[in-house]
Amino acid sequence: MIQPPAMRIKSRWFSGDGSAVRKSAAEQGGAMAFIAWRVAVQMVKRLRAAKFDVDAGTPYFVIVQEVLVFACALADRIAFLRLATEERAAFVVALVRHVARHLQDNADDLLGPPAEGAASHADRFVDLFNELSPHYAEFDGDPAGDDRKGFTPGFAALRYLGRRLEPALPEHDRRWLLDQVMATEAPEAIDIVQRSMRELFDPQPRPLRRASLAGE
Repeated sequence: MIQPPAMRIKSRWFSGDGSAVRKSAAEQGGAMAFIAWRVAVQMVKRLRAAKFDVDAGTPYFVIVQEVLVFACALADRIAFLRLATEERAAFVVALVRHVARHLQDNADDLLGPPAEGAASHADRFVDLFNELSPHYAEFDGDPAGDDRKGFTPGFAALRYLGRRLEPALPEHDRRWLLDQVMATEAPEAIDIVQRSMRELFDPQPRPLRRASLAGE
Protein backbone atom coordinates (compact mmCIF):
# COMPACT_ATOMS: atom_id res chain seq x y z
CA MET A 1 0.00 0.00 0.00
CA ILE A 2 1.22 3.49 -0.86
CA GLN A 3 1.86 5.67 2.17
CA PRO A 4 2.36 9.39 1.45
CA PRO A 5 4.47 11.43 3.88
CA ALA A 6 2.92 12.14 7.26
CA MET A 7 1.17 15.45 7.69
CA ARG A 8 2.69 18.14 9.91
CA ILE A 9 0.27 20.40 11.79
CA LYS A 10 0.83 23.14 14.32
CA SER A 11 -1.12 22.43 17.50
CA ARG A 12 0.67 24.61 20.08
CA TRP A 13 0.85 28.29 20.88
CA PHE A 14 3.76 29.99 22.59
CA SER A 15 4.36 33.39 24.08
CA GLY A 16 7.31 35.55 23.15
CA ASP A 17 9.52 33.98 25.82
CA GLY A 18 8.87 30.47 24.54
CA SER A 19 6.48 29.45 27.33
CA ALA A 20 3.34 27.56 26.39
CA VAL A 21 0.06 29.46 26.28
CA ARG A 22 -3.07 27.72 27.57
CA LYS A 23 -6.19 28.50 25.57
CA SER A 24 -9.81 28.10 26.64
CA ALA A 25 -11.67 24.89 25.84
CA ALA A 26 -13.63 26.68 23.11
CA GLU A 27 -10.42 28.06 21.56
CA GLN A 28 -8.91 24.59 21.66
CA GLY A 29 -12.01 23.29 19.89
CA GLY A 30 -11.50 25.83 17.12
CA ALA A 31 -7.86 24.80 16.76
CA MET A 32 -8.79 21.12 16.69
CA ALA A 33 -11.40 21.82 14.00
CA PHE A 34 -8.67 23.04 11.64
CA ILE A 35 -6.62 19.93 12.39
CA ALA A 36 -9.63 17.66 11.80
CA TRP A 37 -10.24 19.37 8.47
CA ARG A 38 -6.64 18.81 7.43
CA VAL A 39 -6.88 15.16 8.52
CA ALA A 40 -9.96 14.61 6.35
CA VAL A 41 -8.52 16.30 3.28
CA GLN A 42 -5.25 14.45 3.72
CA MET A 43 -7.07 11.12 3.81
CA VAL A 44 -8.64 11.87 0.43
CA LYS A 45 -5.20 12.71 -0.95
CA ARG A 46 -3.78 9.48 0.46
CA LEU A 47 -6.60 7.42 -1.04
CA ARG A 48 -6.00 9.01 -4.41
CA ALA A 49 -2.26 8.34 -4.10
CA ALA A 50 -3.16 4.70 -3.40
CA LYS A 51 -5.04 4.68 -6.75
CA PHE A 52 -8.59 4.86 -5.44
CA ASP A 53 -10.97 6.76 -7.70
CA VAL A 54 -12.26 9.58 -5.53
CA ASP A 55 -14.13 11.86 -7.88
CA ALA A 56 -14.19 15.58 -7.29
CA GLY A 57 -17.55 16.88 -6.18
CA THR A 58 -20.03 14.92 -4.10
CA PRO A 59 -17.91 11.76 -3.54
CA TYR A 60 -15.05 13.92 -2.28
CA PHE A 61 -17.25 15.64 0.28
CA VAL A 62 -18.94 12.41 1.35
CA ILE A 63 -15.54 11.05 2.37
CA VAL A 64 -14.46 14.33 3.96
CA GLN A 65 -17.64 14.51 6.04
CA GLU A 66 -17.34 10.93 7.25
CA VAL A 67 -13.70 11.38 8.25
CA LEU A 68 -14.54 14.65 9.98
CA VAL A 69 -17.20 12.92 12.07
CA PHE A 70 -14.72 10.17 12.95
CA ALA A 71 -12.04 12.70 13.94
CA CYS A 72 -14.48 14.80 15.96
CA ALA A 73 -15.86 11.75 17.74
CA LEU A 74 -12.34 10.65 18.65
CA ALA A 75 -11.44 14.13 19.89
CA ASP A 76 -14.61 14.12 22.00
CA ARG A 77 -13.68 10.72 23.46
CA ILE A 78 -10.27 12.08 24.45
CA ALA A 79 -11.81 15.28 25.80
CA PHE A 80 -14.00 13.13 28.04
CA LEU A 81 -10.83 11.79 29.66
CA ARG A 82 -9.19 15.20 30.00
CA LEU A 83 -11.81 17.84 30.68
CA ALA A 84 -14.54 18.62 33.17
CA THR A 85 -18.08 18.29 31.86
CA GLU A 86 -18.61 21.97 31.07
CA GLU A 87 -15.20 22.35 29.42
CA ARG A 88 -15.76 19.26 27.34
CA ALA A 89 -19.13 20.60 26.16
CA ALA A 90 -17.56 23.95 25.19
CA PHE A 91 -14.74 22.14 23.38
CA VAL A 92 -17.03 19.85 21.37
CA VAL A 93 -19.52 22.57 20.45
CA ALA A 94 -16.72 24.80 19.18
CA LEU A 95 -15.07 21.87 17.39
CA VAL A 96 -18.21 20.84 15.50
CA ARG A 97 -19.27 24.41 14.68
CA HIS A 98 -15.85 25.32 13.30
CA VAL A 99 -15.65 22.09 11.31
CA ALA A 100 -19.12 22.79 9.90
CA ARG A 101 -17.98 26.25 8.85
CA HIS A 102 -14.86 24.87 7.11
CA LEU A 103 -17.03 22.35 5.32
CA GLN A 104 -19.64 24.87 4.24
CA ASP A 105 -17.09 27.34 2.88
CA ASN A 106 -15.46 24.65 0.76
CA ALA A 107 -18.62 22.84 -0.28
CA ASP A 108 -20.33 26.08 -1.33
CA ASP A 109 -17.33 26.92 -3.51
CA LEU A 110 -17.07 23.51 -5.19
CA LEU A 111 -20.64 22.17 -5.14
CA GLY A 112 -22.56 25.40 -4.97
CA PRO A 113 -25.01 26.36 -2.24
CA PRO A 114 -27.94 24.00 -1.59
CA ALA A 115 -31.26 24.65 -3.26
CA GLU A 116 -33.48 27.27 -1.69
CA GLY A 117 -35.15 25.89 1.40
CA ALA A 118 -32.70 22.98 1.72
CA ALA A 119 -30.41 22.56 4.72
CA SER A 120 -26.99 24.17 4.43
CA HIS A 121 -23.85 22.06 4.12
CA ALA A 122 -22.98 23.09 7.69
CA ASP A 123 -26.36 22.02 9.06
CA ARG A 124 -26.12 18.70 7.25
CA PHE A 125 -22.75 18.05 8.84
CA VAL A 126 -24.02 18.88 12.33
CA ASP A 127 -26.94 16.49 11.76
CA LEU A 128 -24.55 13.78 10.58
CA PHE A 129 -22.33 14.25 13.62
CA ASN A 130 -25.33 14.08 15.94
CA GLU A 131 -26.45 10.89 14.20
CA LEU A 132 -23.12 9.06 14.11
CA SER A 133 -21.25 10.21 17.22
CA PRO A 134 -23.39 8.00 19.52
CA HIS A 135 -22.43 5.04 17.32
CA TYR A 136 -18.72 5.77 17.67
CA ALA A 137 -19.18 6.27 21.42
CA GLU A 138 -20.43 2.69 21.72
CA PHE A 139 -17.31 1.12 20.20
CA ASP A 140 -14.62 -0.19 22.49
CA GLY A 141 -11.05 1.04 22.44
CA ASP A 142 -7.94 1.30 24.56
CA PRO A 143 -6.52 4.15 26.65
CA ALA A 144 -3.46 5.59 24.93
CA GLY A 145 -0.34 7.36 26.15
CA ASP A 146 1.64 7.18 29.35
CA ASP A 147 -0.89 9.36 31.17
CA ARG A 148 -3.83 7.20 29.94
CA LYS A 149 -5.59 10.36 28.75
CA GLY A 150 -5.69 9.32 25.13
CA PHE A 151 -7.91 6.82 23.35
CA THR A 152 -7.34 4.40 20.48
CA PRO A 153 -10.52 3.19 18.73
CA GLY A 154 -10.79 -0.56 18.33
CA PHE A 155 -11.30 -2.80 15.31
CA ALA A 156 -15.07 -2.26 15.16
CA ALA A 157 -14.81 1.54 14.95
CA LEU A 158 -12.27 1.38 12.12
CA ARG A 159 -14.40 -1.14 10.26
CA TYR A 160 -17.45 1.07 10.71
CA LEU A 161 -15.60 4.03 9.21
CA GLY A 162 -14.47 1.94 6.26
CA ARG A 163 -18.00 0.73 5.57
CA ARG A 164 -19.31 4.28 5.79
CA LEU A 165 -16.81 5.38 3.12
CA GLU A 166 -17.55 2.59 0.63
CA PRO A 167 -20.62 4.15 -1.05
CA ALA A 168 -18.53 7.17 -2.11
CA LEU A 169 -16.29 5.02 -4.32
CA PRO A 170 -16.91 3.14 -7.56
CA GLU A 171 -17.82 -0.52 -7.22
CA HIS A 172 -14.40 -1.73 -8.40
CA ASP A 173 -12.67 0.10 -5.53
CA ARG A 174 -14.93 -0.94 -2.69
CA ARG A 175 -13.49 -4.41 -2.19
CA TRP A 176 -10.07 -2.93 -1.41
CA LEU A 177 -11.14 0.11 0.58
CA LEU A 178 -11.79 -1.54 3.92
CA ASP A 179 -8.27 -2.96 4.17
CA GLN A 180 -6.75 0.38 3.14
CA VAL A 181 -8.75 2.31 5.72
CA MET A 182 -8.18 -0.11 8.58
CA ALA A 183 -4.51 -0.79 7.93
CA THR A 184 -3.28 2.63 6.81
CA GLU A 185 -5.67 5.58 6.66
CA ALA A 186 -7.51 5.31 9.97
CA PRO A 187 -4.35 4.65 12.04
CA GLU A 188 -2.71 7.71 10.45
CA ALA A 189 -5.74 9.87 11.28
CA ILE A 190 -5.92 8.50 14.82
CA ASP A 191 -2.24 9.22 15.43
CA ILE A 192 -2.63 12.84 14.32
CA VAL A 193 -5.74 13.42 16.43
CA GLN A 194 -4.16 11.81 19.50
CA ARG A 195 -0.93 13.77 19.13
CA SER A 196 -2.74 17.03 18.46
CA MET A 197 -5.01 16.64 21.47
CA ARG A 198 -2.03 15.83 23.66
CA GLU A 199 -0.13 18.88 22.44
CA LEU A 200 -3.17 21.15 22.73
CA PHE A 201 -3.84 20.24 26.33
CA ASP A 202 -0.33 19.44 27.53
CA PRO A 203 1.75 22.20 25.92
CA GLN A 204 5.46 22.10 26.63
CA PRO A 205 7.84 25.07 26.59
CA ARG A 206 9.45 25.67 23.23
CA PRO A 207 13.25 25.19 23.31
CA LEU A 208 15.14 28.44 23.17
CA ARG A 209 17.20 29.14 20.07
CA ARG A 210 20.93 28.74 20.34
CA ALA A 211 21.42 32.47 19.94
CA SER A 212 19.27 33.09 22.97
CA LEU A 213 21.15 30.53 25.00
CA ALA A 214 24.43 32.16 24.05
CA GLY A 215 23.12 35.57 25.04
CA GLU A 216 23.50 36.96 21.54
